[in-house]
Amino acid sequence: MNIETLFMPFQFLFMQNAFFIVLVLSVPTALLSCFLVIKGWALMGDAISHAVLPGIVIAYIAGIPLLIGAFLAGMFCAWSTGFLSENSRIKEDTIMGITFSGMFGLGIVLFVAFETSAHLDHILFGNILGVVRLDIFVALIIACLIIAFFTVFWRDLMLFSFDPIQAKALALPTTLLHYGLLAVLSLAIIATLKAVGLILAIGLFIIPGAIAFLVSNRLSSMLLISVFVNILSMLGGLYLSFFIDSAPAPTIILLLTVVFILVFCRKYFVDKRKTNIFISGVK
Repeated sequence: MNIETLFMPFQFLFMQNAFFIVLVLSVPTALLSCFLVIKGWALMGDAISHAVLPGIVIAYIAGIPLLIGAFLAGMFCAWSTGFLSENSRIKEDTIMGITFSGMFGLGIVLFVAFETSAHLDHILFGNILGVVRLDIFVALIIACLIIAFFTVFWRDLMLFSFDPIQAKALALPTTLLHYGLLAVLSLAIIATLKAVGLILAIGLFIIPGAIAFLVSNRLSSMLLISVFVNILSMLGGLYLSFFIDSAPAPTIILLLTVVFILVFCRKYFVDKRKTNIFISGVK
């Protein structure tokens, strides 16, 4: 393969836009994934990513920006989950499953009932090769807001994620941190909507943080590792999809999954080897 072939993807405007939006999204999603993994909010991310669909459809019907509808639907899902779990004996994960499946079903029904020019496949799985400058601009603004939030509150969020009881005892604004993190999650879903869609977005919110969690025990290191892995995987997945003629979003998520499996296997065998050496030393 010659140099001209290697640089071929960068010759097309749609690929340039795709690389740009991937680079923009890689940092905020990586930062968010660390806190979701530490706090155990993987299912919450999945719930909100599915639950924004009716908000998108209603916003389209009402003629208002889709971002507003998606954000309000995401926050409603988060609020209703908290309200139902606090006022019933049902566990929170069960409530989340009921809430996001119900709202996702509502979104599908509304999408079929009202004729729109939007493609359901693009909403569910993204259309990263169809992004335009406006999409990049919106994603850039949201990315800056998310990064600013974590820059200001990351120490408080660290304690809130590891030990919410102690955070409350120290008079930290736990309610603000809770709903702030949910708002950031909703914004991140909106930013990734055009790139990877609603179904695959959860991969960006979980896998980078899970990889970093396997590698490091310190949050600061986790954040750096997560960002590094996410940038390489998203750019690499998009680049690879051009040559193997596959859909970019699934290729990105698949590459992240492969990296996770490799890191997990390495840690598993290294830990097993250390255990065997320790046992041999004791004997």
